[in-house]
Amino acid sequence: MTTTMTLDLDSAKKVLAAQPFATLVGTEITAFGDGAATLIVPVRRELAQQFGYVHGGVLAYAADNALTFAAGTVLGANVLTGGVTITYLRPAAGERLRVEAAVTGATRRQAVAHCEIWAESPGREPVLCAVAQGTTRLAEADLTDR
Repeated sequence: MTTTMTLDLDSAKKVLAAQPFATLVGTEITAFGDGAATLIVPVRRELAQQFGYVHGGVLAYAADNALTFAAGTVLGANVLTGGVTITYLRPAAGERLRVEAAVTGATRRQAVAHCEIWAESPGREPVLCAVAQGTTRLAEADLTDR
């Protein structure tokens, strides 16, 4: 039987800090609760593709992680991504990515969430670069003890 651990923002920050890839990318979580989560990814040269825009893989990672964190606010910490669909709208460039996800529906075992990825730079209007939808489900095994 799995256990459900309730998270707050401080706990979510610890979960994010335990993800080596999130640490490599420099991801921060700035909002967490009530079916929603916001991640910030600082843009740097190492995250770019050949034309200088943020690589689509970074956008997909950010959407996946934000969707799962949003779902974790309603399902608990013991969750895994079941699937993600992303649509790239515009090239991502700027100082940072703001990734906002919100749960659109949930059962006891799974949640569906929507995500928007915004590229931001000081003095400029944010640019919507991508939207995503994903499904997160409770894991069969207790992942919190690993």
